[in-house]
Amino acid sequence: MTAVVTAPVEDKAAAGGAPGRFAAAVRHRAGRKLLALAVAAFVLVPLGAVLWGGGGWPAGLTVDVSGPLDDANTWVIDHRDTHPLFLYFLLHLSNTATDAVSAVYNGLNALGWPGFAVLAVLFAWRAAGLDRRGAKTAGTAAAVFAVCGLLGMWDATLLTIALMVVAVALASVLGILLGLVAGLSDRFHRMLRPVLDTMQVMPAFAYLLPFVLVFGTGTPAALLCTVIYAAPPMARLTALGLRGADAGVLEAAASLGANGRQRLWTARLPLARKEMLLGLNQTIMMALSMVVIAALVGAGGLGEEVYSALSTVDVGKALSAGVPIVLIAVWLDRTTAAAGERLAATAPGGSRLLHGWRGWALVAAVTAAAAVTGRALSARTWPEGWTYDISTPVNRAQDWVTAHLASGVPVLGGTDVWSENFTLWVLNPLRDGLVWLPWWALLLLVAALAWLAGSWATALTSTLAMGAVGVLGVWTKSLDTLSQVIAALVVTLLLGFALGIAAARAGRFERWMRPVLDAMQTMPQFVYLIPVVALFGVTRASAIIAAVVYALPAVVRITTRGIRDVDPSALEAARSLGASPRQQLLQVQLPLARPALQLAVNQGVVLVLAVVVVGGLVGGGALGYDVVKGLSRGEMGVGMTAGAAIVCLGLVLDRLTQPGTARARSRG
Repeated sequence: MTAVVTAPVEDKAAAGGAPGRFAAAVRHRAGRKLLALAVAAFVLVPLGAVLWGGGGWPAGLTVDVSGPLDDANTWVIDHRDTHPLFLYFLLHLSNTATDAVSAVYNGLNALGWPGFAVLAVLFAWRAAGLDRRGAKTAGTAAAVFAVCGLLGMWDATLLTIALMVVAVALASVLGILLGLVAGLSDRFHRMLRPVLDTMQVMPAFAYLLPFVLVFGTGTPAALLCTVIYAAPPMARLTALGLRGADAGVLEAAASLGANGRQRLWTARLPLARKEMLLGLNQTIMMALSMVVIAALVGAGGLGEEVYSALSTVDVGKALSAGVPIVLIAVWLDRTTAAAGERLAATAPGGSRLLHGWRGWALVAAVTAAAAVTGRALSARTWPEGWTYDISTPVNRAQDWVTAHLASGVPVLGGTDVWSENFTLWVLNPLRDGLVWLPWWALLLLVAALAWLAGSWATALTSTLAMGAVGVLGVWTKSLDTLSQVIAALVVTLLLGFALGIAAARAGRFERWMRPVLDAMQTMPQFVYLIPVVALFGVTRASAIIAAVVYALPAVVRITTRGIRDVDPSALEAARSLGASPRQQLLQVQLPLARPALQLAVNQGVVLVLAVVVVGGLVGGGALGYDVVKGLSRGEMGVGMTAGAAIVCLGLVLDRLTQPGTARARSRG
C-alpha cells in the first residue's frame, strides 16, 4: 500500500526535476527561511564589505563604561559611612546579614564538635525517615563530618554550613513567595519567566560584581548574591507545582465551599509538595556552589581555602578543602532526596512515637546531651591529634604525574602534549577565525542562526546582545571566550551524546554510570579545577577540560531520558519492517528525541559557559580573567564590564540553542 501511494509522488518529483524540488522546498517553512537568508546575504554581504570592510569592532562604536563604574565604586567607598541610603538601609541590611551568619556559626560552634556531629547525623536520619534508608543517610552524614575533621577543615566547614543555612533559608522564602504569585497569576508568571531565563544563563561570577560594588568584600556581598543566585529554582518549581495541580482536586475543594485561600493551603500546596522539595534540593546545590565561589569576595570557609591554594597552585591543600565541599554536597543531596521520597510515600515507617514534633524533640534532646558531654570533656574544637595532612602526599603524587605522565608517554604522548595540541590545533584556529571575521558579518551570522532557530524576536535579541559585547569594548576578549565555549561545547556534546545513547540502550552501563554522574553533578564548580590543574597545569585547555567534566552529566542524563522516552509503538513498527538497531537509532529514536537533544545542547551551553569563566583562575584568560581580576583587585570597572559581556554571550548562546522553546512560547 505504501509503494502504491509513494511511487507516483516520486515519479512526479523526478519529472519536475530541479524546479520541482525547489518548489517543494519553498513550501516548507525552513526552506522559505533559507531562501530569504540567501537573498539577504546576496544583498547585505557586499554592502557590508563596501561600507565597513573587515576587521574588529570599530572604536567609534564603543562606549567606555569602565570609567563610570570605577567612579561609582569610588563614590560608594567615599559615602558608605555618610550617605542616608547606606546609613538607613544598606548598612542595616549588611549588618543583619553579618549578624545572621555570625549567630548561626556561633551557635554551631557552641555545640562543640560532638554536639554538631550528633545534630548532623540525627537531622539526616529524621529528615530521611526512621527506616533503613534513613539509617544509610545518617551513616553518610557521620562519614562526611568525620572526614571534614580528619582533614583539618572543621572550622572552615562550620563557616560554610553557617553561610549555607542562612542563604538557603532566605533563598527558599524568596523563591516560594515568587513562585506562589507566579503560580496563581498568569500575568506575573509571564513577567517572571524571562527574568528567570536571564538569571539562568548568567554565570555565578556575574552575580558577585554588583553586590561587591555596593557592599564591598565580605559576608554581606557573599550572602546576598548567593540568595539571588539560588532562589530561581525554588521559584520555578513552586510555580510549576501550583500551576500543575490536579484540576479535579481543586474542583472538589471548591464544591465543598473552600475559598481561594483555603484551596491554596489544603489543595494546591500539598499537591505541589514534591516539586517544592525538588526546588529546595536545587536551591541547596546552587547555594553551596555559590558560597564556594563567593570566597573571591571574602566569604571565608572552604571556598577560601580552595581559592588560596589554587592561587599558589598548591593542589594538595586545594584537595584538602575540596573533598569536604564534595562530601557536604553529597550529604545535602542524599538527605533532601530521601526526604522527598519519604514525603511522597503514603505510609510512614518506624515507630509512630518518633514522628512529628516528637521526633524533632528527640533530636534536640540528644544533641543537647552530646553538646553538654563535649563541654564537660573540653571537646569543643576538633582534636588536633585527630587530623591528617594529605597535602604533602598529594603534592608528591602530582609531582610524579608531572614527571611521568606530562610527556614522553609511549603512543599517548602525555597530558602536556594533549593540552598543547588541543590549544594549537583547536583553540587557536577557532579563536583566530572568529577574530578574523568582520564584526558586521558575525552579527549577520548570529541574526541568521537565531532566526532559523526561532523567530524575529529571537534574532533581534541575539543580535542586540552580540552587538552590546562590541559596544562594551571587549570584542576580542569576548570572541576568545566564545571560542573556548564552542570548543568545550563540541567536546561535551560528542561525549555526552555517545554516553547517553549507550546508557539508554544498555541498562547495565547506565546503572554503572549512575553513581558516577550523581557524584559529578553534586560537585561545585570550583572543585573541578583541582584535579584538572594537577593533570594539565595552568593552561587554557585546563579550563576547557573542567567545563567538559562539569557539563557532561547533564547532557548524558537528558540524552538518556529523551531516547528512553521514545514511543515504544514507533520502535515496534520499525522492528516489524526489519529495521536494524542502527537504523532504529538513526531513523526513529534520534529524530523523535530531538526536543530532549535540543534541551541537552541548551543545558550544555549554560554549564560550559559557567565553568569556562571560572577557568579564568587556571589560565583560561579572556573575560573570565577580567572578572577574577576585578574581584580580587577591586577594579570594578574591568570586572563589571567583563561580567556584562559574559551575560550578553550567555543570552546569545541560550537563544540559539532553544528553538523548540522559542516556538512554543510564540505559539502560546
